[in-house]
Amino acid sequence: MTYSFVVEPVSVLDFDSEDELIDRCKEWNLLPATATRVKTYQYKRNGLTLPVEIVGYVDSQTVVIQFENKQQHCIHPAYLKEMQTAAFGQRTIAPAEAAKAEDSAEMPEETPPAENIPEEQASPAGPEAEAAIGEIPSAPDSTDSAKQETPVAPQKKAAASKKKAAVQLPEDKLVITARVKEFTTVPNHFSDNDDEVIIYEAVSVEGHDLAIEEVWSSHSATLKKLELNTGDKVSFEAKIVAKKLSQHPVKYKVNNPSKMKKIDPALLTEDLQ
Repeated sequence: MTYSFVVEPVSVLDFDSEDELIDRCKEWNLLPATATRVKTYQYKRNGLTLPVEIVGYVDSQTVVIQFENKQQHCIHPAYLKEMQTAAFGQRTIAPAEAAKAEDSAEMPEETPPAENIPEEQASPAGPEAEAAIGEIPSAPDSTDSAKQETPVAPQKKAAASKKKAAVQLPEDKLVITARVKEFTTVPNHFSDNDDEVIIYEAVSVEGHDLAIEEVWSSHSATLKKLELNTGDKVSFEAKIVAKKLSQHPVKYKVNNPSKMKKIDPALLTEDLQ
């Protein structure tokens, strides 16, 4: 199941560690000052309550959350915090008008406060508003007519869904070995500087036979300390998610790689002998 209201981030800044994630959540008032671990949050909309986790951010005013179906969505941290209250979504509207007001009440709230938010971040509200309006049922005749005019479209969507589901990605962190293929950059529309990334090849996952040849990750400050070079063999622990690298044919990303270390080529030679 996919959600039509999702505003997908163009580029996501990852957390270098769980400690950084906890510190950021405290800054956004999403965790108390004494918290020592992260939590699962609830996203509420149109009568739905969906569990989500925070996987990154676009800037100080834009959090990136991820639903169970792996879709990612931009949201203001203050609005996400408001969703955690039991009273969220309750309105003093006459019962006869509640259903009509539901969509119109939700759409403006989804856009975070305008202060300090770049124009690029404000623009996704347009597609989201259109998606929300599209949820209003149309007349039976026009629905039937649309189905008759475009019988092939549902089949294409079904085929695309099957193709995406070809690789079943484990939910847990994995032990991964790979070789550094390339250091590159991708545009970040919310920053003056491009994002630095690493592309890995010859990917092998311990205990799993996954049809994945290449993955990518952010070239974070933590990874820069390792002074990696093209061709270095490395091992690390991370989650693999289906997220295509902008302007590159790499379909999968490793989130928050930890315990990364270089593998000595001499040891590989000994193992082969």
